[in-house]
Amino acid sequence: MAVAARHGIDIHTAALQFAAAHPQVSAIIPGARSPGQVMSNVQAMKVGIPAAFWAELKSQSLMDAQAPVPS
Repeated sequence: MAVAARHGIDIHTAALQFAAAHPQVSAIIPGARSPGQVMSNVQAMKVGIPAAFWAELKSQSLMDAQAPVPS
């Protein structure tokens, strides 16, 4: 979570976008208990995450170096 904080990225946003980035994934179905959570998920998918965030995760071996990431 320190990497996310350094880049100003909410971990929820990163998790949703990472799940959707894989080329074999055609849809993700995040859980939501309220209309507010649905809107939060929608907004999270609109956030631009800098490539440097994903690069730092990979360089620190916090994710597989070959893992697809959002572009």
